[in-house]
Amino acid sequence: MRHLVGLVLALVTAAAVFFGAGWGVARVLAAHAHSTSLESMSGGLTLAALIGTGLLVGALLAVPALSPLSAGLPGLILLGWSALEVVSAHRALRLIPLSTMDAASGFRTMLTVGVLALLGAVMIVPMFVPSRWRRTEPADEFADLARVELVH
Repeated sequence: MRHLVGLVLALVTAAAVFFGAGWGVARVLAAHAHSTSLESMSGGLTLAALIGTGLLVGALLAVPALSPLSAGLPGLILLGWSALEVVSAHRALRLIPLSTMDAASGFRTMLTVGVLALLGAVMIVPMFVPSRWRRTEPADEFADLARVELVH
């Protein structure tokens, strides 16, 4: 059940990276191109999208009770997409969905400058931690007492 929830969280994470981070990066680049700051309300939303995506990814990496699939699967996709960009940049860019949206523009930028490769490498780390694959058992106080009584 934990890994099934991890699959759902992986889909949510992939969408957050594409839409949240992609849109945020596109907006930051647009503000920079127009020499404006992010102090307005829309700038706050841009920063909220970027920070929210970062917090989601960070939580999936840090919380040991969550399945490593939740961060690992999107990380593998990002690494694969980055490898495809190295081998065939035209094909990798053509595969970006919803190409007319700001989110796709920001995602394209993150892909071409290597940010997605870096993010993907970080996101697969929990997949290599053996304890993340095992279910944690709740602490049972009475089991410890029973062992002590059996010894005596």
